[in-house]
Formats: sequence, structure tokens, C-alpha cells
Amino acid sequence: MKRWILLILALLLAAIPLLPLTGCGASAGESRSEAVSDSELPAVTSELQMYVFSAGKADAMLLTTEHGTVLVDCGEKGFGQEILSYLEAQGIDKIDYLIITHFDQDHVGGAAKVINNISVGTVLQNNSPKDSEEYEKYLKAVTNAGIAPVTVQDSYEFTLDGVLYSVDAPDKSDHMSDDSNNASLVVSVYHGTNSMLLTGDAQTERLEELLESGIGAFDLLKVPHHGREDELMDELVAAVQPKYAVITSSDEEPEDQQTLAVLEEANVEVFLTRVSPVIVRSDGKTMTVQYESA
Repeated sequence: MKRWILLILALLLAAIPLLPLTGCGASAGESRSEAVSDSELPAVTSELQMYVFSAGKADAMLLTTEHGTVLVDCGEKGFGQEILSYLEAQGIDKIDYLIITHFDQDHVGGAAKVINNISVGTVLQNNSPKDSEEYEKYLKAVTNAGIAPVTVQDSYEFTLDGVLYSVDAPDKSDHMSDDSNNASLVVSVYHGTNSMLLTGDAQTERLEELLESGIGAFDLLKVPHHGREDELMDELVAAVQPKYAVITSSDEEPEDQQTLAVLEEANVEVFLTRVSPVIVRSDGKTMTVQYESA
């Protein structure tokens, strides 16, 4: 009798499908787009373009599709007009999502000008307020516009016109150093099989969190903190395995040579906004990156 019971149990166990022993994050070398299931990835409906402004040592990136517009950061004070002029030239009269990765002046400085002069839908911000004139102007602008910004505490995902955006907050509310930079929101962008990782001004502690999360491969990396040297830069590049990298720097404050050396060693094609604005195009299968001046 015992032998029959054991045989029946063995047959039942064999019929149960084995579940993969993996976590939610992508393993090293795996595309983040592959880590997102097919059911989560929206169907591609149009081309995606990311325009990375030449804003000096500052971030301002505009992602557009046929029916969607996302602005990530707004450069320094005074740069808002540059963004507005570009939007007008492109015939864009609304920003669906504005993402402020953190409140340093070179990321939030132009936000008030933008918010005061164009329709803005949802505003996403981090949870690390800053005592500065630029931050106060930003707060006044969203209040006057009747916008209640969403403070991203953990993660926030949205799909817009065939593109999946994942916005992730830091694990810790306080960091031992460079608290504002290390509080940067990190934005992952998925368009078909193409993907981009926008890292704000993340420094060592924030990068450590990303690496521990099991971050995987992306086609394009917006290099953190304007290409400043970081002890984890080589590990980040090894994990992300980008084909392309964009660095937002200026002639007065150029990227560090150590960072360029890490990217060169990994055979990554590097684009510097101090040379020209950078244009990234994706059709959902292939990606091209070039200087606007090319």
C-alpha cells in the first residue's frame, strides 16, 4: 500500500510545472525589455524620439510620440524658454508628463517657466525638497496651474502612446552624502524591444541600490551626474551593457576622462550634449542616435 501511495505522489508532483527561481529584476545581461512580460509591454503605435537638449551641465530631455509628450527635467534657470521655443517649433502645445528627477537647480531651474506657459498634465517629483529660489518658483508655478504633483515614494508606471515608462524612487530617504543627487528618480523607458535608462544625478549610494535591484541591459544609458567619475561606474556599465550613452556636460564643466575610459573599454558609442543636442529615434525594433548638427 505504501508503495502505491508513494507512486501516486510522485506522479502528482511530476505533473506540477516548475516555477522559475528568479526574482522580479532582470539578471545581468538580460534586456530589461525581456524582463517585462509581453503582456506588460504596450503595442508600438508610432516612432519614439528623445531630444536631449544642449543645456550645459544640466538635464533636459523631451520624449515624443505621435500623441504623447514627456519632459524629463528642465535645465537651469532661464532654460525654460529654450524648451518652450523647441516645443513651439515642433507644434507641441501640451506636456502629458513632466518628471523632475530631483530639485537641484540644473534640473528644476527651468520648470516654472515651462509650467507657466504651456499646458502640463501630470507632474512627477522626488521626495527630497530643497531650499532654493528655483524650487520655490516651481512650487508656485504648480500651485498657480492647479497641479498637484505626484511624489514618487516607491515606483510609478504609466503607458503613453505605446511607450511604457517606469519611474523609480530611491530605497532610502536619507543618504550619507550628496542627498539630493542620490534621491534622483530613475526613469526606464520601453518602446517595443528598445529601452533607455535615464539616471538623473545618481551617485554611489543610489547606483548601489540600482545594482542590488538586479538592473539589466538597456540599449541607451543617460550617464548619471553629467559624466562625473564614480567608483561604481564600471559596474553600472557592465550591468546595463548599453550600445549608446549620452552625457549632459558643458565645455566649462566637461565629463571626466575616467568615465569616458569606462565607456570606451565597454565599446559604448558616446554622445556629448556639449557638442550638440542629441536625437534618439526608436521604431520599436531599431534605435538610432545622432547629433542634431550631423
